[in-house]
Formats: sequence, structure tokens, C-alpha cells
Amino acid sequence: MRPLWAPLEIADATGASFHGMPADVTGLSIDTRTLKPGDLFVALKDVRDGHEFVPAALAAGAAGALVARDKLAGLEGCKPLHVVDAVLPALEQLGLAARARMAGKVLAVTGSVGKTSTKEMLRVVFERQGRTHASVASYNNHWGVPLTLARMPADTDFGIFEIGMNHAFEILPLSAMVRPHAAIVTTVEPVHLAQFAGIEAIADAKGEIFSGLLPEGVAILNRDNPQFSRLKAHAAASAAGRIVTFGAHAEADVRLIKVHGTADNSHVEADVLGVPLTYRIGAPGRHLVQNSLAMLAAVHVFGADLALAGLSLAEFSATDGRGKRLSLRVGEGTLTLIDESYNANPASMRAAFSVAGTAPLGRRGRRIAVLGDMLELGAAAPGLHAGLAEAVVEAGIDLVFAAGPAMKHLIDALPESHRGGYAADSAALEAHVLDAVRAGDVVTVKGSNGSRMMRIVAALKARYPVIPDAGTDL
Repeated sequence: MRPLWAPLEIADATGASFHGMPADVTGLSIDTRTLKPGDLFVALKDVRDGHEFVPAALAAGAAGALVARDKLAGLEGCKPLHVVDAVLPALEQLGLAARARMAGKVLAVTGSVGKTSTKEMLRVVFERQGRTHASVASYNNHWGVPLTLARMPADTDFGIFEIGMNHAFEILPLSAMVRPHAAIVTTVEPVHLAQFAGIEAIADAKGEIFSGLLPEGVAILNRDNPQFSRLKAHAAASAAGRIVTFGAHAEADVRLIKVHGTADNSHVEADVLGVPLTYRIGAPGRHLVQNSLAMLAAVHVFGADLALAGLSLAEFSATDGRGKRLSLRVGEGTLTLIDESYNANPASMRAAFSVAGTAPLGRRGRRIAVLGDMLELGAAAPGLHAGLAEAVVEAGIDLVFAAGPAMKHLIDALPESHRGGYAADSAALEAHVLDAVRAGDVVTVKGSNGSRMMRIVAALKARYPVIPDAGTDL
């Protein structure tokens, strides 16, 4: 099998010189905890300097390490090394080389909500239709995109890239690296408001993704979103040769006809540019239905098998931190834990409440939301948190436990009967939640990553054993 990179290919792309005898590379790693033998360890600097971990990476079987020239003095005895002037620019060059040698189709995805779930749908679907390479987790930033590019095998048929941002002009260089044949904007919502003048500015930032489109590329837009016209203008100003729309709107090219949701999945009828399609998504939620329409637009654009794509969606499931469901043993019964702890904004909060509202309860069960602050909302944060109260009640959530200064506004806005408890942070809230839950409950945990709500998820799993492949006792 052909290696991912031969040493001379890395040197040609990055200008690296060798320190020690290099070997073929079968993967790339930035974390010694997940490094596999044969990986090239890339010594990026983030919270800690990756050069500190080069000895451990080599001891774990790395084929070499990509390091900066000015760090060599601290790496005496470490071999083999690929020595460059600076690590991140070298990684970018390796990513560009990977993109240049790949002859398949490339798709980029951005949006305020739904980037990762849409990317995962695309991965599930295209893996059934050819060799597919996709971003890991949410590797969508200034180092995640070039890393994902550099990991892409030369014989990839479909490359799926998630691109994120929290400031203007972040997507611009990343889209230029990816050079997609098609680009999706899932939706534009009021997120990162602390860094933007308003939602129109957010739409402009998301519209940057079209700047990297190849000539005659395709822009895939949400026809239902209020920012559609603004995004369409960005697409029209790019090299896009075509705009394809999706949504429930009567003029959408990929149009939702009917949806029937259950506790575990969604049954969908759609019209894909004149072709009727009925399919099932293996996870619940109207937001996932909307994302599936974007996915089908991409399948059509790339000329892939639409019927097979519809069948493949039944295999899609939510992931850790993004809606994954677990059954936990509580005494003689079970509770359902919905892990939404990775991220949050007003739109995704409402979507999570809606999903929780359809989940079946056990005997004497309650729907409980455990919520952390939605971050980066700036001056609008108090109103946006308080504004969730109506959605909580409408979804049938019985109790809310909340952590963080912004979530205090939601607690204060809720009816007294819905207030389960409040604490300054997730650590202080943990014991209240553990003591409150009981068999039959459906517990949704959600908050921005910085609010550390995954701590509550971990505590629940530690206190109450996870039951593999089990549902809630009714």
C-alpha cells in the first residue's frame, strides 16, 4: 500500500531538511495520546509547545517529527526529524501539496449551526460511494484545515472539509487552501456576536467560503434562512457557476415535502431537483432533516447515487457532545442522557429542546435540561439567554438546572415550577444534578464548550452505569 507521504515528498512540499534517516509516513498526528506507529508527529504550538512531546512521540513509534529549526537545540538525540523554519506554515504547505495531487471531488461546509453534523452525514453517505476523507471531530480552524488536508490520501474520491470561524476573514484563507468544487452554508444564526456588529456581518463572514470555489463550482445555500439573499450575493460574486438551494421554501431546489419525526429517527419525503426521494435519518431532529437536504444537494452536484445516499442516512447517528443518546442504569430502571455538551447557541439550544421534547419518558419520568452559558454573544447575551424560556416551556421541559452568569437570566425568566437549580459553574452544579435525576427521566446536557458541561455528562456516567445498546424503560 502506498504510504501517505514519502520523506522526499514532505521535503519537496515544505522545504524540510532531515535530521536522521526519515521513513515513510502513514498518518499525521498532533497528539501523542492518539499517535499511531508510522505517524509523522507535527509539533504545533497551542496551549503547550508540541516540541515538548517530540521524544514521547518518537518513543511511541512515530516515523518522524516535523519541528522548527530554532528548537533543535532542545531535541538532542531525537531522530528522525523533518526540520523546517516554522511548523504551521510547513503544515499548510503539506496540505496544499495534498490538495494539488488529489483528483477527486472536494466539498467545504460552514455555517453557524450544523457544520459538524452535516459533515458527518456527508462522510457516512460518500463512504458508500467511493474513497472518502473527512475532517476529524471539529478540526475546522487555522491548523485543523491544513492538518485535514495533509492527512488526505492521494487517491481520495471525495474530500469533505469543515471550515469554521469566530472572526471576519478567517474562512478566506482556509477556503483558498481547500479549493472546493462545492461549498455549503448550513445556516446563519446569531452566534459570535461579541466579535460582529450584527447577523449581516456573520453572513458576510460565512460567505467567504465561496471565495475559494473552483471555476464553475457550486454554492449550496439554505433557502429558508433570512440571510439567503446576502449569501446568494457572495456566491454570485465568486467563481461559482451555479447556485443550488435547499429547504422547505417553495422555490428550493432540494425541497422538503414532508417529515415525520419519532423519538429515534426522522422519516423524510423530499424533492431533489425534480426527483422524489423518501428516506430515514438514524437520529431525530428537524435540524438534522435540514442538514440532510444540504447533503442531498451535494450528492446531486457530484453526480453520486441519490438512492444509495438516501439509504445510507439510516446509518447516521449523533456523536459524543452532539446529541448522542445513552441509557444509564438508575436503581432498577434507566434514564436517557442526551449529550449535547460540545457547543451551544440560541438556535442549537432550541433544536435540542425540541428533540428532548419528543424523547419517551419512563414511569414518573421528567424532561430535564442541564444548561451552561452560550458564549461569545456579547451585549446580547442576557436577552438571548432569557429568551430561551418560552422554548423550554413549549418543548415540555419540566426542570432546568443551569450554570454560569448568563444562564442566570434564563433561570430568572422561567416559571418557578421549571427552576431545578442554579450554580455559578458546572462544577458547583454537578452535585445538584446527580442528586435530582431518577429512573425514567430524559436528561439533556448542553452548553458552549467553554462552559464545561461535559463535566456533568462525565459525572452522570460515573454515578450511573451506561447500559450498552439499551433504550429507556417505559
